[in-house]
Amino acid sequence: MIVNPTKVCDLESHRAEVTAELARYGWDEPLWLETTAEDPGVGMARQAVSEGVDLVFASGGDGTVRACVEGLMGTDVPMAILCVGTGNLFARNLNLPGTLPEGIRTGVEGKTREIDVGVIDGRPFVVMAGIGLDASMAHSTSDDAKRRVGWLAYVGGLVKHLRDRPFQVTLSLDGRTTLRRRAMMVLIGNVGRLQGGLRLLPDAQPDDGQLDILILAPRTPMDWLRVVGHVVTRSKRYDRRAERYTAARLRVEVDPPVLYECDGDPIGYGTTMSIETSPKALLLRAPRETEG
Repeated sequence: MIVNPTKVCDLESHRAEVTAELARYGWDEPLWLETTAEDPGVGMARQAVSEGVDLVFASGGDGTVRACVEGLMGTDVPMAILCVGTGNLFARNLNLPGTLPEGIRTGVEGKTREIDVGVIDGRPFVVMAGIGLDASMAHSTSDDAKRRVGWLAYVGGLVKHLRDRPFQVTLSLDGRTTLRRRAMMVLIGNVGRLQGGLRLLPDAQPDDGQLDILILAPRTPMDWLRVVGHVVTRSKRYDRRAERYTAARLRVEVDPPVLYECDGDPIGYGTTMSIETSPKALLLRAPRETEG
């Protein structure tokens, strides 16, 4: 059990509830590992694998899940998720249960799915990587605001950056197609749904061996309205302000340097990014009655 203690109100009660639920299925008290500011879960996941565990539960938000995925990808140890964070986007995209009892049940009795993992400059992601507006929005949204108002906290961060200057971007898709755009944001998704149920990438699937790409390039307030309409209606009509593509790997070059993020965590400014999918790199427990 890999737990982010900052996401749990009462750690001892959480541990007692987890242990009691596992006991209902005949499981012993789990190996209990807590994340730290220095290690959000990567080292704990690797330690769990080295100790020969049968299953790793990630108990935290998307940051904890991402770190555990980094430690588990490519191994034969499956992961289950206990949702205790504010976003839980990966779990929601795969229709995983949100309560602790159902999360434990899914881990113990669920089916095992093979899930793709995206990788941006060597850093794994399971939800999305974003360049430009998306990363700036995440950077401007505090953890305290997310705890208080949930996903609505991102609205303030978004509004703050709507007037940011666009950047020049060149994308090479699978080494065959080259696109040059003046954009506000490039989003690369392993799954397609964001906060509030908004589907920015309606065709994204976590096990199709492809990454879905959205290029947002509005220039005027009217363009922004059209982008919103395009996204909300999940339109598949071509629109130069909101272009969608798919690729297994891509190279991104931007000018000037732009902030980018990985599963909601800003990871710095860059001018070039290499992004690819690692097909079926993660074993994930999911409810048997739901395909996700």
